[in-house]
Amino acid sequence: MAIEFNTIDDFDLEGKTVLVRVDINSPVDPNSGVILDDTRMKLHGETLNELSIKGAKVVVLAHQSRPGKKDFTTLEQHRDVLSKRLGIDVKYIDSIFSQEAKKAIKSLKNHEILLLENVRFFSEESINKSVDEQSKTILPKKLAPLIDIFINDAFAAAHRSQPSLVGFTQIVPSAAGRIMEKELKVIQNALDNVEKPCIFILGGMKADDSIDVMENVLKNGTADYVLTTGLVANIVLLAAGVNIGKSNKNFIKDRDYCYLVKKSKKLLKKYPSKIVYPKDVAIENKDKKREDVSINNISNFPIFDIGVESIKEYAKLIRSGKTIFANGPAGVFEDPKFAMGTEDILNAIASSEGFSIIGGGHIAAATTAMGFENDVSHISSGGGACINLLSGKKLAAVEALKDSAKSVKNR
Repeated sequence: MAIEFNTIDDFDLEGKTVLVRVDINSPVDPNSGVILDDTRMKLHGETLNELSIKGAKVVVLAHQSRPGKKDFTTLEQHRDVLSKRLGIDVKYIDSIFSQEAKKAIKSLKNHEILLLENVRFFSEESINKSVDEQSKTILPKKLAPLIDIFINDAFAAAHRSQPSLVGFTQIVPSAAGRIMEKELKVIQNALDNVEKPCIFILGGMKADDSIDVMENVLKNGTADYVLTTGLVANIVLLAAGVNIGKSNKNFIKDRDYCYLVKKSKKLLKKYPSKIVYPKDVAIENKDKKREDVSINNISNFPIFDIGVESIKEYAKLIRSGKTIFANGPAGVFEDPKFAMGTEDILNAIASSEGFSIIGGGHIAAATTAMGFENDVSHISSGGGACINLLSGKKLAAVEALKDSAKSVKNR
């Protein structure tokens, strides 16, 4: 893909104060408050280390969870983990743009890194507005005068238009960090130069996003087959006239996904040979055990995985693929009884010779937990951002970086 935004390579960083937006939002134990996984901190370490080595004064802006959730907390522990990961004593201040925070930024020396407080403690961060509107909010107004360059490395949040993600791009020179740059190159290149046959595996709980992807990749001819799992499969089964049982119908209705059934009916009619749905599913029976049943015999038990026969069919198609995109687990993989579909699909992806992309979120966690992370071509750091790209949508933060690069050239 042609690079339409600035990268770290476009700036002399020695002695510059660089504000870096990263996404180190991490799973936290609800009881102890201890960070359970530091994968994202490891990823962003590449950008932060490079900036430090090149002599920048690095100010890090990040978030953890969102207001109202149990894991919405300070970034003090993140500082400790980052310090270990980077081998650098990362500084931390429990505010974002207070006088103390400003003083801490101004006192930074070359190569030093300062982590500011959870940016979502700032209420305006939760409001989506245009780039122009976000540039006039308090956060960029307070911090822009203190920095020379803004770098956005938060690909996982790139689909959001929030002050910390887009608000600086109109008022200071801006660039993509290494994770942002890599994600965009890998995913877009795979889409632009897709090798056939191309297989999409769409599952998980975010059925609206997945069915948008299905529509886009079938319409533009990218996908040869779309294999459906999880809630996506249940919706497609219902659209195909299968009686999936009252409890599963109500689950779809309660999530306001009935419109997706109508949309799926149209897609099935238009692309009957390309959309693949399960021929059997795994239910949790009255004894709370896994039971694989034909889609003609689901009755009123909750569907928690695809069935064994479907797994075999899906694995055969996956292994034939030259390009493979997977988004969302096949079932409730957290329960060992219903992990089979997800595990066998990941095993098929890992053992295929095709170029494979795992689309972030729960499927990325499952890939790592099940030991397949070294056998797939790319694991995306951002589920929401990745699926937006696959569905043909523009990412707000990336568009802001592109506009920033154009304005710099025109000046």
